[in-house]
Amino acid sequence: MFKLIESRVNELFKYNTDGLLNGRQIGVEKESLRVSPEGSISQSEHPISLGSALTNPYITTDYSEALLEFITPPYEHIESVLDFLRDSQVYVYKKLQQDEILWATSMPCVVAGESSIPIANYGRSNAGQMKSIYRRGLGHRYGRAMQVIAGVHFNYSLPESFWPIYKDLIGDSELSLKDFQSEQYFSLVRNLQRYGWLVPYLFGASPAVCKSFLGGAETNLKDFDKNTYYEPYATSLRMGDIGYQNNKENESGVKACYRNLDSYVQTLQCAIETPFPEYEKIGVKVNGEYQQLNANLLQIENEYYSTVRPKQIVQTNEKPIVALKKRGVRYVELRSLDVNAFDPLGINETQLRFIEIFMLFCLLAESEQICFSEREDIDQNELLVAHHGRDPGLKLNHNAKQLKLKDWALNILDGMQSVSELLDQHKETTPYQDSLNYQREKIMDPELTPSARMLNEMREKKEGFYHFAKRMSENHNKYFTSLSLTEERNQFFDDAAKKSIEKQKEIEASDTLSLDDYLQAYFKQT
Repeated sequence: MFKLIESRVNELFKYNTDGLLNGRQIGVEKESLRVSPEGSISQSEHPISLGSALTNPYITTDYSEALLEFITPPYEHIESVLDFLRDSQVYVYKKLQQDEILWATSMPCVVAGESSIPIANYGRSNAGQMKSIYRRGLGHRYGRAMQVIAGVHFNYSLPESFWPIYKDLIGDSELSLKDFQSEQYFSLVRNLQRYGWLVPYLFGASPAVCKSFLGGAETNLKDFDKNTYYEPYATSLRMGDIGYQNNKENESGVKACYRNLDSYVQTLQCAIETPFPEYEKIGVKVNGEYQQLNANLLQIENEYYSTVRPKQIVQTNEKPIVALKKRGVRYVELRSLDVNAFDPLGINETQLRFIEIFMLFCLLAESEQICFSEREDIDQNELLVAHHGRDPGLKLNHNAKQLKLKDWALNILDGMQSVSELLDQHKETTPYQDSLNYQREKIMDPELTPSARMLNEMREKKEGFYHFAKRMSENHNKYFTSLSLTEERNQFFDDAAKKSIEKQKEIEASDTLSLDDYLQAYFKQT
């Protein structure tokens, strides 16, 4: 099935791998809720000691004022990524209110209802108000509870020096190097979607959910105990149909197209400009206060839910699709990782090494265009694995046939073997091959997956989801509070916090437009 990748890897073996991949960029974003000792969502403001959530590049907030987001800089080595992620969480623990802790799982407990979820506040600047209005709109459209599901995002890019070599290897001489790079990143994105169901199977850690999360809504989930819903073979309910979905886009036929950069930009632009009657009922500016940025299918590009995004670094007040159109794809963001409750950092080295192998595999493997029927298969496979991934009889859809998950997964990992060897080339040890072998064990024995481990531990300790998550959160609290930072690293975070506050003040002082005019100018970008 993967003969093309073998020939490409064999060609790349002719180069020194360290030189070939020297300068690649790996980054991680991890979300985590601030909660009270009882596990309820914190009602306090984002600590001022952490700086401005609008402008701090390393410690910010996502949907809610209580939903922290830790962002690592891009590093070449996975060890550096994990060191920074650990240190940023140690730093935050030193700044939290004494009784607050960080929730250890992707799924929250919303024990006091949606009104207990405070929307993130980014200050009085136009840019800050726009971010808060967007979040208010998300709450109206999908409910606030959906927005405080936490995850881990993996960002990856190849070095600039890689692309001329790869272009020669493929024999593509027509495109400019920038266009070739974007084209190949879209090939990677299509394959990440095709084979992306592997991620929730291997790393899914949300097979159960607190009943309070659904707020009394009807569900097909089963009772684990009086306070917990679950699915016996679930891997990641976060990635299932109780998670964040753009169902309205499916109803109206608007779907992002991953054929190429132009198609992707055009379909998202169409969704941002297409009114939707249900959102028009909400209103945009009601009694002088914005309830959402607009009444269209998407307020902005980020509202479009996808397990993977092609991305470009945006400049001040620049729309993401404008950045993509102008400068091409800079990196790819994989968004389907659950927070790993069994690791205080939320992710570990073995996971990250596998994800890097997976990324390179998806780039090097053949990547045909996604037709309508395959698009349906991709969506269906994602849901099947999310809800039933550990079912030994589960079959997935592939090329108008059904394949057992186990057989298909082993086939994909066999295709990844040569990539792991490429990444381990000239190393004294084999960390990438070791990671791949461990994932193979999880395919052979689903009981080794985080989702199975979680349910088994809940049964052994006779605890529901809430008590499991609370116990793990308290363990992580002890881990982080037992650590200390070097003086240099502590000063680094102190400086970032201070600079971010100064930068927010500068942004607020520099506004010359009214909010209405600012938003109008923003959406006029083409």
